[in-house]
Amino acid sequence: MPTSLNTIKSRLDSHLGENLTIVAQAGRKKVVRRRGTLSETFHSVFVVDLDQNENSFERVSYSYADLLTKSIDIHFDSEEPAETETDSDVEAEAE
Repeated sequence: MPTSLNTIKSRLDSHLGENLTIVAQAGRKKVVRRRGTLSETFHSVFVVDLDQNENSFERVSYSYADLLTKSIDIHFDSEEPAETETDSDVEAEAE
């Protein structure tokens, strides 16, 4: 993840209008997942239009500091998911 608020904003600007999933810490052991579309970016916050089939409200906003402090995590549908190591990969490295 980028290390400054300006690089976070510029990264989000390049994904305007794309679908995404937000994973937010909602408490001590509670995580909230929301799906929606990145609709707007402002000086210190960005706005996500939420999927109305899954959520009871239309929009949610987060600050860039939420990303910087890892209070939330964003995954864009257009980005390839990071490859995870399989058990066979771990076994091969151990040999």
